[in-house]
Amino acid sequence: INYHRFNWIYEKERFDPSQFQESIVQGLNQTGTDLEAVAKFLDASGAKLDYRRYAETLFDILVAGGMLAPGGTLSDDLTRTEYCLFTASEDLETMQAYAQVFNKLIRRYKYLEKGFEEEIKKLLLFLKGFTESERNKLAMLTGILLANGNISASILSSLFNENLVKEGVSAAFAVKLFKSWINEKDINSVAASLRKVGMDNRLMELFPANKRSCEHFSKYFTDAGLKELSDFARNQQSIGARKELQKELQEQMSRGETLKDIIAYVREEMKKTSISEQTMIGIVWTSVMSSVEWNKKEELVTEQAIKLLKQYSPLLKAFTSQGLSELTLLLKIQEYCYDNIHFMKAFQKIVVLLYKGVSSLADLFKTMHQSSVHCGSFFYRNVTRPVQCYTEVTSG
Repeated sequence: INYHRFNWIYEKERFDPSQFQESIVQGLNQTGTDLEAVAKFLDASGAKLDYRRYAETLFDILVAGGMLAPGGTLSDDLTRTEYCLFTASEDLETMQAYAQVFNKLIRRYKYLEKGFEEEIKKLLLFLKGFTESERNKLAMLTGILLANGNISASILSSLFNENLVKEGVSAAFAVKLFKSWINEKDINSVAASLRKVGMDNRLMELFPANKRSCEHFSKYFTDAGLKELSDFARNQQSIGARKELQKELQEQMSRGETLKDIIAYVREEMKKTSISEQTMIGIVWTSVMSSVEWNKKEELVTEQAIKLLKQYSPLLKAFTSQGLSELTLLLKIQEYCYDNIHFMKAFQKIVVLLYKGVSSLADLFKTMHQSSVHCGSFFYRNVTRPVQCYTEVTSG
């Protein structure tokens, strides 16, 4: 019992961060606002102080000047420094300089990476405990850190906290964050980082449920000068809607619903979501081709494909009333047959079948042959020549 008691006291002393805090605060007070000197001090101190154990304390001091109590207030009874992120100038240049301090520290002591990301997540949850100026600085810094790849975009999940969202803190913080992020990189880089961690479809959660619409999101961020983010979110919602539509179409086909009902459903969705016929024919084609389990034998695939497409020919015809839609369908067929090698020999027969069911493809072949960018274009020029001759004869 005594052994465990003394061991507990020893552990308590070892994990007491006050001595560590005093050392860091003293060093920061000596270096002052010279961030080059701060970076050198932190680099050298890592050899003497236990950064691994006291990572949270270290980051609290660098950001807020002292250890943070739950909620984001400074602990009253401990040493503080006036030289920290929250007391720095509220401008992008200063925040970029602070980002470099963190960047150098984490590159030097790689084991701090995880702890630093956890610290940022925690700080975001504490936003209500900070002043508006402190939030702005933290937002700018976070955007720069995201751009530099020092932290993952998964930290944004903290902004979906109900209380932060309800009071509008999350959305306001996100404006500053994304502005500094996009300033460092472009929207494509931001989008890639968001997609990597599944955040690309969650941005609407920055708003309360009653304001969680594409229109509100678009207006809020466009008014704040972030039209590229609004456009990205709108595009993501459109992609999400298309995926849902494709899934529903496949389910309707597997349930054996009538073509009349399926066509009516698709037309209604086109009105609701403003999807063009050109886009819709691609979705319909993919849904049709995904609705069955294909035979693995090449000689049987053609027969199976023709049987299926005969069945759904009226559905494809319903959404190829424009020349551009017809061309889109032809290119989709070409891409599908090229990507799925068993369908190579089926291409001619599929096109002839759909020519009968859709419209004259003579002009479309000419258009398609003028382009060399599509999958297997050389192969398909040769394969489609007999079909083209056939369509020219029958239409002329």
